[in-house]
Amino acid sequence: MSIEARIPIGEVPPPGTRPGRMFAQVVRQGRFGDPLTAFEIEEVPVPEPGPGEVLVAVMAAGINFNNVWAARGTPIDVIADRRRKGEPWDFHIGGSDASGIVHAVGEGVESVSPGDRIVVHPGHWDPDDPWVKDGGDPMLAPSAKIWGYNTNFGSFAQFCLAQEHQILPKAPHLTWAEAAAPTLVGTTAYRMLFGWDGHRLRPGDLVLVWGGSGGLGTQAIQLAVAHGADAVAVVSDDRRGEYATRLGAIGYLNRGGFAHWGVPPHWDDAPGYGAWMKEARRFRQALSEIAGRRSPRIVFEHPGEATIPTSVFLCAPGGMVVICAGTSGYSATVDLRYQWVMQKRLQGSHGTNDEQARAYNDLVREGRIDPSLGEVVPFHEIGRAHHDMASGVEVFGNRVALVGAPDEHAGVTAE
Repeated sequence: MSIEARIPIGEVPPPGTRPGRMFAQVVRQGRFGDPLTAFEIEEVPVPEPGPGEVLVAVMAAGINFNNVWAARGTPIDVIADRRRKGEPWDFHIGGSDASGIVHAVGEGVESVSPGDRIVVHPGHWDPDDPWVKDGGDPMLAPSAKIWGYNTNFGSFAQFCLAQEHQILPKAPHLTWAEAAAPTLVGTTAYRMLFGWDGHRLRPGDLVLVWGGSGGLGTQAIQLAVAHGADAVAVVSDDRRGEYATRLGAIGYLNRGGFAHWGVPPHWDDAPGYGAWMKEARRFRQALSEIAGRRSPRIVFEHPGEATIPTSVFLCAPGGMVVICAGTSGYSATVDLRYQWVMQKRLQGSHGTNDEQARAYNDLVREGRIDPSLGEVVPFHEIGRAHHDMASGVEVFGNRVALVGAPDEHAGVTAE
């Protein structure tokens, strides 16, 4: 049954009823820039699930840096990109993490039913893509996308639209807010640590984790600990370092005590490069004081421009620097001598496939990974939360916005 009346934020209609319109936090091209003003609450049509698609009543939505980029319209204008490919919508509804209740399913959907309590993983692709049909990793397919960034109708609305394979069972012991917090960063971290043959995380490995108190870092530390590896966190202050050690890191490095961040001087600038190298070596010595005379076999990267030179320098011979983002910028400089002589690997990593997402979600459901819920904001503050993230206002763990959930304590169904 379809109804035209809008449902207030904080309420969820029963399965089988279909509001014609919904409230959403919407980005439009004319507002690109500061997320504080790029996001506005609007009423938009509720999307209809097509074949293989699932309509979810969103209870809570995770907030990630990808929709800072969407709000800025750079490096990709996601609205223009989709319209070039034939989509009609002149707006963007972001949000790449959701907890919620299956509301309706499209033709051919069999694995979930209305009323199921679920989370959504962010890997999205065309199931008819020849690469996917031939058994290739879907996230390397031409059609691969990040849901709620490259796609429309993400979780910053009362209803979101996802593909059937993205739907995962919610951990019963978590609240809606907790369940919405970690899936994008957690599945991304899982792929980074376990997705690359020859450099899968092993027991006893040393892993250097940048941003150890943030969304990605908290998940990477816990994944390392759960698999018998040692993690050292890099953080911006001692409180964050102490938080990382409570998650299981064997120690932390406060980057505020060092001054070699950003693009280093050119190698033919001997004084400048020498000064940079002196600081890099001091940083390495600080790591050695925590981990002994070990270099990290895996460096878990996402700041990018400010830190890649140090990551490559620190990485063990034959080890891997794996990177999924560039929050400090993406014009990084690499000293290739460390690449070829010491045979280090610089590996890009993006999103998650179904196998990796399910493996990560199983760890969450078993209680072996904590979602590291940080700030919880009301629906109307989604723009402000992205603005704070873009401005470097850090929180411990992951930011989440409430949508259909009445409060941050709702959603637990098991002790």
